[in-house]
Amino acid sequence: MSLERIEQPPMLPKRKPGSHKGMYGSVLIIAGSRGMAGAAALAGAGALRSGAGLVRVASPAEIQPTVASFEPSYMTYPLPQDEDGLIAFEKARSILQTKLVPGATVLAIGPGLGQSTDVGHLVRWALTSVALPTIFDADALNVLAGFLNELTGLDRPVILTPHPGEFARLTGKTVAEVQADREGLAASFAAKHGVIVVLKGQNTVVTDGTKIYVNNSGNPGMSTGGAGDVLTGVIAAMIGQGLPAFEAAALGTYAHGVAGDIARDNNGEVGLIAGDIVDGVADAFEHLTR
Repeated sequence: MSLERIEQPPMLPKRKPGSHKGMYGSVLIIAGSRGMAGAAALAGAGALRSGAGLVRVASPAEIQPTVASFEPSYMTYPLPQDEDGLIAFEKARSILQTKLVPGATVLAIGPGLGQSTDVGHLVRWALTSVALPTIFDADALNVLAGFLNELTGLDRPVILTPHPGEFARLTGKTVAEVQADREGLAASFAAKHGVIVVLKGQNTVVTDGTKIYVNNSGNPGMSTGGAGDVLTGVIAAMIGQGLPAFEAAALGTYAHGVAGDIARDNNGEVGLIAGDIVDGVADAFEHLTR
């Protein structure tokens, strides 16, 4: 397979005087479950700090106040939940279809969702019935592994952001096999299914099956819970601001790594947490736009 190698991702253009939030995208994030409010909050904060004009975070009703308490700058929406604290999709469907998806520029789904039959229906609905660029992360990827055939032939951009374990489930490989051929397997999967793969880890691979970008920012301190949730929000914000999906994934991955490097410089590798990456995102984009 011959791939065009992209050495540097594109940069966001500088903002013009007189711009307003409607020019920078409306990000909808469906995330969280009982005990996983932080995943939803980190994804939302990552999108905000990456320049999204508007961010809405939808999560189970039980955790919505907690998600809201993390950050006043995004909006939060309570969704019906089951007895285990997971989104009850059949009850939430009308809210999503009539109140949340309309007006959104991009959808991100998966951080902290958990797994259940209803969550499976939610993820499948997001894949087959939502006409928005969509980022699938975390628990949403585990659902997708059950119906990969439905990925193919979609008429809008789809980005998958697996870590090696999740990608192993998607491909039927072992983690060792994935790690031995990260670029080749990611590119083959992307080409076969018509999606963009962001295979996380050291030197994260971003590919659409024809182009490939191997990221060189970031550090081992980013091996911490929640770092991937932040990345999901960052990439969603790039799409919301008008970048094509591959470029959005490449720039989002690079900026996320730069934010992690800033967080390391401020906190060290051992003590670095995902919230530190969020704190570094604004400085990362300020550095990149200079």
